[in-house]
Amino acid sequence: MEDSETSSTSTDYARLNKTDIYWRDLYPWLKETGYELRPRFRPGWVPSWQLDGEFPLLKEDYWGLLRRQVIDAVRIADGVNVYLKSIKDEQHPFEIEITNFLCSEPLRSDPKNHCLPLLGILNPPALPGTRILVFKLLRKFDQPHFDTIGEAVEFFRQIFEGLQFMHKNQVAHRDCSTMNIMMDGAHLYPHGFHPYFQSKTPDYKQHPKHLTRTQAPVKYYLIDVGISIHFDPGDEHYALPIIGADRSVPEYQGDGPMSPTDPFATDVYLLGNLIRSQFIDGQYDMKYYMHPGREGFGFMRGLVTDMVKHNPAERPKIDEVVDRFDVIVKGLSTWKLRSRARGKEEYTILSIGRIFRHWYRRIGFMLRGVPALPTPK
Repeated sequence: MEDSETSSTSTDYARLNKTDIYWRDLYPWLKETGYELRPRFRPGWVPSWQLDGEFPLLKEDYWGLLRRQVIDAVRIADGVNVYLKSIKDEQHPFEIEITNFLCSEPLRSDPKNHCLPLLGILNPPALPGTRILVFKLLRKFDQPHFDTIGEAVEFFRQIFEGLQFMHKNQVAHRDCSTMNIMMDGAHLYPHGFHPYFQSKTPDYKQHPKHLTRTQAPVKYYLIDVGISIHFDPGDEHYALPIIGADRSVPEYQGDGPMSPTDPFATDVYLLGNLIRSQFIDGQYDMKYYMHPGREGFGFMRGLVTDMVKHNPAERPKIDEVVDRFDVIVKGLSTWKLRSRARGKEEYTILSIGRIFRHWYRRIGFMLRGVPALPTPK
């Protein structure tokens, strides 16, 4: 039943949409539980631009949520930004089980574990069968942009390591594409960033200044195990596919989704296609996320070509991927690793400024002996 003061279809941003209403209705209980949402989701919210007369587009409470499943919040006890994920047990019956398995000791303390730790589970009394998972707030893996080839190589190393860890523990991710790889990048932004509009400062007024990954190494995470599968030791690794965000997977095509396949091989394809589309060739298919690619990553082509082979049985296992990648990295010079990770369609005017700043940093790093591969401690 539609809220009398809201509309699910209205283009008037002073009116909440259905997604906003979902979290607005949970606001009082969440606050009692220790989590506070942004002003737009508070009961009785009055749009800030109606109070101060400023241009609506410049106000952070102008924008509603695009997806109901996830929202940012502040943990009241310590002021830490987190994100809340609402799931229904009937739709994702194994998500909490797999998350707890991967994030409990002794697996939690393994440095090769790149699964996002669960901070808490909330059970809203008004929504039986729904649970809210609490996670640390992260950033997209490529925001800010990679400054050097070495920064991207460290990214490859970590996501390969993270997937190897999952496979070693009999878990296939099944959706490890661009939207589900994030980084803990808070320390890249000394003055913070807005938790939802992350290209803005906390007050939503400016673009935040940031460090590079070479200056402040980051850890990457494979998130969202909503369609992941955990096999028992000794089981064959075959299951009916569940299609994730990257629909280009060969075994998803035609009648493929009706036949059991190896989800571990699908994971290898997904990471290979991510590197191919984001760093080597680019991706221009309008059905998927578009990216022009970057210069200087041809050294990954041979490995990636094998990772995305049409026949899943011909793709390397993740252990082989890691071994071959290690050999590739050993063949890269420090000069190559410190080279700028330039976008293929970067505007010339932007390039001039970025080249100058890059060389200024690069010379400083060389003089101070800062590693070209920024591995977090």
